[in-house]
Amino acid sequence: MAAGEDMRGKVKEYYGLCLETSRDLQTSAASCWSTCSPLPRSVTEALGQVHHEVSKRFFGCGLPFPAKLEGCRVLDLGSGSGRDVFAFSKLVGPDGHVTGIDMTEELISASRQYVEYHQKKFGYEAPNVTFVQGYVEKLSEAAIQISSMDVVISNCVICLCPDKKVVLQEAYNILKEGGELYFSDMFASRVIPEHMKQDPVLWGEGMSGSLFWKDLISLAHETGFSTPLLVSASHIEVHNRDLKAKAGDIRYASGTYRLFKLPKRSARSGAVVTYKGTLSDFPEQLYFDSSHSFKKDVKVEVNAEMLAILQNSRFCSDFKIQMLDKPESTTQSTDPFCLLDPFLLADRRGASVRQCSKTHN
Repeated sequence: MAAGEDMRGKVKEYYGLCLETSRDLQTSAASCWSTCSPLPRSVTEALGQVHHEVSKRFFGCGLPFPAKLEGCRVLDLGSGSGRDVFAFSKLVGPDGHVTGIDMTEELISASRQYVEYHQKKFGYEAPNVTFVQGYVEKLSEAAIQISSMDVVISNCVICLCPDKKVVLQEAYNILKEGGELYFSDMFASRVIPEHMKQDPVLWGEGMSGSLFWKDLISLAHETGFSTPLLVSASHIEVHNRDLKAKAGDIRYASGTYRLFKLPKRSARSGAVVTYKGTLSDFPEQLYFDSSHSFKKDVKVEVNAEMLAILQNSRFCSDFKIQMLDKPESTTQSTDPFCLLDPFLLADRRGASVRQCSKTHN
């Protein structure tokens, strides 16, 4: 059996059989829900309406809930107990659809038990969610069609996958042009050494599978995505002394990023954009990521890549765009890595969870 297959089997066992609730995790990852702005009321209400038995077995590390989801087709990679899927069910509305995929039979079976409950809770004539068992590295084998999704969501799952590039490539392939991958995950302060990758508990906790955050940028470009945009971040604390000793000087953070699938030929120059205030959750100001916030009727100059995102994504009708005649400068006044570092953002925000997990050895 290949090493990746073997570790995937151990992760499946860890989450399907060994963990009963998020409190069984040995890190604070499951509660690192720091955002740079208050959660929209629609998201808070949607999460509040999820059945408590579903929420109890939630193992995510963030809150990957982008704006403007009504009517969208959404795929949740590694849907687990289904908490996020059911919340998205409310947010996309009866005309949207949410698919959850997970490799763990126990969690998929448990999720399906609550489909009818949430359908009735939200007042829908028919369910707008589907749960399928499968692997996030093999979406086509789970009958997920190419270019079929508006948004792909993932909540602390990519760190459990041995091959991150394959996961990103699969997500890219099933997204429509202009679609986005919006995900929260655990990230490491440096490249994880090989000896840590043999420990099944470190894998199950996401520690040995965490991506060095700088490597996300190169992987995004290699798979066709735009440069990642960092939305929010929190430090992750390891409570178990044995696991902390194994990690040594490696630090961990929960980071939420958004990546877009843009046309091959996109804008080459920047523009001045003006937010119209058309999103109901954000009538006065739209927080897009940690580097971009748009106030209603206030002109903001953006670079070519951000312009391409606003022009080609589901946000295109929410902005007025005035093209700039000057070509975009090739010089950078700010280190691009600085804007994408989850540890730096967590430091700036003072975001860290002090105590969460069940074990404090």
